[in-house]
Amino acid sequence: MEGAPLRLTEWTSCGGCAAKFGASLLTGLLGEFPGGADPALLVGLAPFDDAAIYRLTDDLALVSTTDFFPPLVDDPADFGAIAAANACSDVFAMGGRVAVAINVAAFPEHFPHHAIATIFASAADVVAEAGGSVAGGHTIRNPEPIFGLAVQGLVHPDRVLRKGGARPGDIAVLGKPLGTGLVLAGGTDAERRAAVSGMRQLNRVPAEQLAAVGAAAHAVTDVTGFGLAGHGWEMAERSGLQLHLATETLPAYPGARQAAGRGVRTGGDARNRDYLAGHLRSTAEPTGEALCFDPQTSGGLLAAVEPAAVADLDGFTVVGEFVAGPPGLVLR
Repeated sequence: MEGAPLRLTEWTSCGGCAAKFGASLLTGLLGEFPGGADPALLVGLAPFDDAAIYRLTDDLALVSTTDFFPPLVDDPADFGAIAAANACSDVFAMGGRVAVAINVAAFPEHFPHHAIATIFASAADVVAEAGGSVAGGHTIRNPEPIFGLAVQGLVHPDRVLRKGGARPGDIAVLGKPLGTGLVLAGGTDAERRAAVSGMRQLNRVPAEQLAAVGAAAHAVTDVTGFGLAGHGWEMAERSGLQLHLATETLPAYPGARQAAGRGVRTGGDARNRDYLAGHLRSTAEPTGEALCFDPQTSGGLLAAVEPAAVADLDGFTVVGEFVAGPPGLVLR
């Protein structure tokens, strides 16, 4: 109807990081890519991490990543901001600082032009807040709207943070609440607004706090489409350890636990459970499990840090610990 407010989610069938390939399928595909022979490629696909790292000089390396997805919220400004925060997060997870970004966009030809302009402007504001600039992009026609960014950052080659490297006795800390998928699928309007506010928030400050504790931060990743369980398992596997998560004390957005208790689940939940098959032991209640498997969009940084460093990480929540033993995930 003419004059009706635009609702982005009516233009798509699956939004946010829940639109990602399942982790099992993605891991299989990445295994088929040839490994890079360039010694300057410090982090590539073997093994893959949150971003690629390419050494430019002895004290400077490029951080390169991209992330894009269909809308998961109705407001164009929220969509642009969330997409930008999510794309910049991979640079922060690798210990880098954001330098420049390029828009990656696809829209139906009859998509409202004012909405596209709002998405671009909102994303540019967030990239500027991250410390970088949007320098261009590429837009194509597509039946469903899709938006994200390719982000380039900088890091010292000796200060790159990776998924692997956790040590026995390390504490697992998380920088944002969980439950974006649950809340967007089954929360109230107020609960969805709180989740949107969290997704718009950059991981820049948490990353700077991790950098400040220096060598006490042993491994880092950001929690997105594979959920806390999937990304936590990747850290445990790369580190050759078990990650024990205390599900009753996990931070959650308002309404997330309630939605999980009512049986709300997204399609990504089942794919994430499949990814952990054979690697999971759980005595947790279903609600706690659901928080762990819920796909996140623009989620928080998950870090393995020395116990003495926890007090210096304001805004992080202790969610578990890394324990010696066969690699795996333990939910309790």
